[in-house]
Amino acid sequence: MVAMVKVKFLGHAAFYIEGSKKILIDPFLSGNPVAAAKPEELEADLILVTHAHGDHVGDAAEIARRTGAKIVAMYDIANYLVENNKGITTVGMNYGPTEIDGVKIVQVPAWHSSSDGKYSIGNACGYIIELDGVKIYHAGDTFVFKDMELFAELYGPIDLALLPIGGHFTMGVEEAAKAVELLKPKKVIPMHYNTWPPISADPEEFKRLVGDKAEVIILKPGEMIEL
Repeated sequence: MVAMVKVKFLGHAAFYIEGSKKILIDPFLSGNPVAAAKPEELEADLILVTHAHGDHVGDAAEIARRTGAKIVAMYDIANYLVENNKGITTVGMNYGPTEIDGVKIVQVPAWHSSSDGKYSIGNACGYIIELDGVKIYHAGDTFVFKDMELFAELYGPIDLALLPIGGHFTMGVEEAAKAVELLKPKKVIPMHYNTWPPISADPEEFKRLVGDKAEVIILKPGEMIEL
């Protein structure tokens, strides 16, 4: 029997992926008004961070220190985290493919800034993860760009894409729908919307714009799908 990969939406851009490994992405939980979990409730083997903004780094260091999980991030961000947090292990990388503890990971570009609120740190990125034969793309914070078509060509077919739709800091619903055309994923979950008023968006409108190009799955924080 093939093991199922579970993907739980934790709110904002945070996701918990569980298969043969437990993977957290952008675990912004403390201070997140829509968070569906507390940092102390989660176990992890790997924690993937897309960029240095606080609503994405979130509780990564705290969870890594408690669980022994490795934090995977852009090289500069990984160094920044390990220098400022005792008792954690980081894996710094840059755009390209690697394998960490049996999980295939491709760090891909994202069009966005990356800072601790004062100083720029590294570059923003997304991740294409292959876990137990399932390919998941987490876009991080980004605008739509033509290279997404190359992601599909090199690393597809993508089983699930996690795409921001909130606008203001990232793609809005129209741009995200265009990203679906470029990426050609089988399924899409919208993220990074309705956490705060500036990123208010209607996921049903996104679903309407995507149409039959992919299956759009709208999750509330705490809800999960199996792949």
